[in-house]
Amino acid sequence: MIELIILASVTALATGIGAIPVMLLGNRARSMVPLLLGIAGGVMGVASVMGLIMPALDRGTVAEVAGGVLIGIAFLMVARRYLNHLPRDFSRAGGSTGLLVFLVLLVHSLPEGFAVGTAYEADPAQLGIFVVIAISIQNIPEGTSVAIPLAAAGASGNRQFWMAVASSVPQPIGAVIAYLLVQEISALLPVSFGFAAGAMLALTLIEILPDAWVESPRQTFVGLAVSIPLMVALSLALGV
Repeated sequence: MIELIILASVTALATGIGAIPVMLLGNRARSMVPLLLGIAGGVMGVASVMGLIMPALDRGTVAEVAGGVLIGIAFLMVARRYLNHLPRDFSRAGGSTGLLVFLVLLVHSLPEGFAVGTAYEADPAQLGIFVVIAISIQNIPEGTSVAIPLAAAGASGNRQFWMAVASSVPQPIGAVIAYLLVQEISALLPVSFGFAAGAMLALTLIEILPDAWVESPRQTFVGLAVSIPLMVALSLALGV
């Protein structure tokens, strides 16, 4: 359990890494976002399919996995709809944008934590490490997304870093919840895998990649072209 908490905390701290370019470059770091999001989209897509859906099908029926995927997609869509209806004037001077981004990522972090906990319970040495690496990489551009509007609002570098990390705090919590649930009720494993995969795929296809493509199709394509082969190679190397 302690090892799981440490690994899940690493994924949260990785979000803070995304704030570092903003701390160093300020708003100029915005030009890096489409490339980073393209990389994140490729990482999340491969992790969802090879790290979650395929292992789930080895452990359960198609119906169980599909049900989990649909629940995960529904969870993300409901959360997205709720966040879209939040009032926009949380604060003044650009800080409102930072807070909105923070809240969106806070909600998205929970199913990513479920992915870590479920994968770790199923196979700590290979599948668990693969999912932790994937989500850590994916968290870096999320940290950049949090830090950019905060920098525009005049927030200090320390505040940018810790707000980015805080947006991923649900990941260790979700990891522990999923681990304990699956450990107690082993039949939940395929459904839990499916849920995490559905939420992550929905996040990738509905938000991450469209946002990146609007900013720069070329950078998005480069990010995908780099990340997908690398993640497939990592998956094969770890025996996932």
